[in-house]
This record gives sequence, C-alpha cells and structure tokens, in this order.
Amino acid sequence: MRIGELSARTGASRRSLRYYEQQGLLVSARSPSGQRCYDDDHVQRVALIQAFLAAGMSSRTIALMVPCMTEPNMNRARQALTAMNQERNRLSSTIDSLVAARAALDHLIDVNRDFLANVVDDQSRTD
Repeated sequence: MRIGELSARTGASRRSLRYYEQQGLLVSARSPSGQRCYDDDHVQRVALIQAFLAAGMSSRTIALMVPCMTEPNMNRARQALTAMNQERNRLSSTIDSLVAARAALDHLIDVNRDFLANVVDDQSRTD
C-alpha cells in the first residue's frame, strides 16, 4: 500500500508517517519509482507508535525499542530493555498519580453533591 492508504487506515497524517520514517520508527520499501510501499504489518506498527507517543514517550525512546523489535541482537535488546523498563516505571508513576487525582476529584464531586442536596432541602423547608 502507498503512504495515502496507510494514512487513511491508521489516522496518521502523511507528514507524521514521513516523520516516523525520518526518526527510524518506521521503515518502508520503495517502488522502482521511489514511492514508499507498506504492508499490513505497518498498520500495526503505526498504531503502536501512536500509542507510545500518546502515552508520552519521545520518538527517541521509541527509536531505542524499534530495532529490537525488527532486527534483534544482544546490544539492541539490552538497550531496548533498559528503555522499556524506564518507560514502564514512568507510566506506572503517571497512572498512580492519575488514580490519586481521580479519587480526589470523586471526593470533591461527592462533597459538592451533598452541598447541593442540602441547599435544595433547606430551600424547600423555608418555602
């Protein structure tokens, strides 16, 4: 498939796909005329890249992990494992912070609901 179809199937812009290639996150084959060619595996790779980027990973960090996924060797595997563990720890910390923020927000919502319910009750008693 060409870059336009990959873009349509993944929701990533053509510019983003070219950027992913420039950063070494995505590798395309080239047609005799020089056009980029992709296959179904690239759709999954782009989805993974997008998920990692959405989770706050930098393209540099993702690039450390990609060679291990496509052309593994001992050195790449060690570098990738280090990057993966660091990102996992960062994500876990972020998740913990988000869960705590949600719990605090849930508490404030309950307090606000109780306040509003009491105001309505007080107003109906005075009417």
